[in-house]
Amino acid sequence: MSKLALKAKDQLVRILVPAGKAAPTPPVGPALGARGVKSMDFCKEFNARTAHIEPGVPTPTLITVEPDRTFSFITKTPPTTYLLKKTAGIEKGSGRPGHEVTGTISLKHVYEVAKIKAKDAHLKHLKLESIASTVIGTARSLGLQVVP
Repeated sequence: MSKLALKAKDQLVRILVPAGKAAPTPPVGPALGARGVKSMDFCKEFNARTAHIEPGVPTPTLITVEPDRTFSFITKTPPTTYLLKKTAGIEKGSGRPGHEVTGTISLKHVYEVAKIKAKDAHLKHLKLESIASTVIGTARSLGLQVVP
């Protein structure tokens, strides 16, 4: 395949950006600058679109860069680990999950996190119970104990 044919494709960039705090510094600047996109344009649009979210919440973002250097992006819900740590009130997970318990969360909290995660496009086809079971698995990997 020639170099021209490779560059004609849309490029996908995945980055984790704090809501409302996007700036043309790393990781945003280098990721977009290498693809010829003006990072300041992205930052302004991203901050406007995430203004309703609490500032500083990590927001996974999929940026599609077109061959003509225009872009579009999709924001997703915060990572499950972030939501669980915030719910349990802990700074970081266990160094030895399964051996050390860093905190506890109730099943009600697990379902609340699952409801938030169910809004993502790639989880829309799953039942809430199956999303909740993956949330429980993530909680266990953080060293959290799930109580009924």
